[in-house]
Amino acid sequence: MASEDVKRTESAVTTIVNLAEEAKLAREGVNAPSYAVLSICKSLVAGGVAGGVSRTAVAPLERLKILLQVQNPHNIKYNGTVQGLKYIWRTEGFRGLFKGNGTNCARIVPNSAVKFFSYEQASKAILLLYQQQTGNEDAQLTPLLRLGAGACAGIIAMSATYPMDMVRGRLTVQTERSPYQYRGMFHALSTVLRQEGFRALYKGWLPSVIGVVPYVGLNFAVYESLKDWLIKTRPLGLVQDSELSVTTRLACGAAAGTVGQTVAYPLDVIRRRMQMVGWKDAASIVTGDGRSKAPLEYNGMIDAFRKTVRHEGFGALYKGLVPNSVKVVPSIAIAFVTYEKVKDILGVEIRISD
Repeated sequence: MASEDVKRTESAVTTIVNLAEEAKLAREGVNAPSYAVLSICKSLVAGGVAGGVSRTAVAPLERLKILLQVQNPHNIKYNGTVQGLKYIWRTEGFRGLFKGNGTNCARIVPNSAVKFFSYEQASKAILLLYQQQTGNEDAQLTPLLRLGAGACAGIIAMSATYPMDMVRGRLTVQTERSPYQYRGMFHALSTVLRQEGFRALYKGWLPSVIGVVPYVGLNFAVYESLKDWLIKTRPLGLVQDSELSVTTRLACGAAAGTVGQTVAYPLDVIRRRMQMVGWKDAASIVTGDGRSKAPLEYNGMIDAFRKTVRHEGFGALYKGLVPNSVKVVPSIAIAFVTYEKVKDILGVEIRISD
């Protein structure tokens, strides 16, 4: 009997030790398979929710930005943020403010999920390599390394969902007077495939890749670096118990969004214009009500830059910057805070279920 009690005691102790070790490994990043799957799902769901919430909150400004980027300078319909929003409301009603948002959410939810998840995984991999190279197990990511992780995440996420971004741009600029109407995302995808071929779904991909490196890279690098700096220095009493308030996180996200979008904005303008190439009804939208339907032709990214600057001046590369600035600051801020909050909520639920 005594020997059986000893065996049961040893078995119980072993079980407790194993559970404790698994919990320790999970905290250190060496996850057990079940914990790893839950962690991945948590990151993907949190990223998707963050993307959907943040983009819907600023959908009217997003649509106005794209309309400003592609409109003909000789036939101005949208002249500024307030006037542009009023014009859309007057001519298309409330629904016009959110035109293309369904497609944008269908794109941004998986895009954001993949982006946030890719950033976490890239950060871990880069940090591990950095620690091995320096021989310092306590080394942390530098702003430059965070920039690299963010760039990797942006390229992966953007490439995975680019066809939806391309048709979203076209859905956004069409109006009630457009001679041909896309009825939705899937109709637009099938129409582009049938009329223009598969490669058309990736028009403007190159400037997008180039632009996403500073945009997403700087977003993550600035946000994470600001957070670390605030936690370490604790200025003005903004940090309590090594935690930042929601307001402070929003401010960090706003600063990150401002820096990233200002650097990358000209490439976004060129991307939108290249997405219109090959669309037989694009001229009637870009030139306004079907007047002077000159074909929209660019022979690549450099040609698009050259023609835009030559015909419209350098300022054309920043068309729509004001509504985009108004949009991107709350959008990025909301996305970061929502992501962290949803992860916290999911984390609590996962621990309870375990």
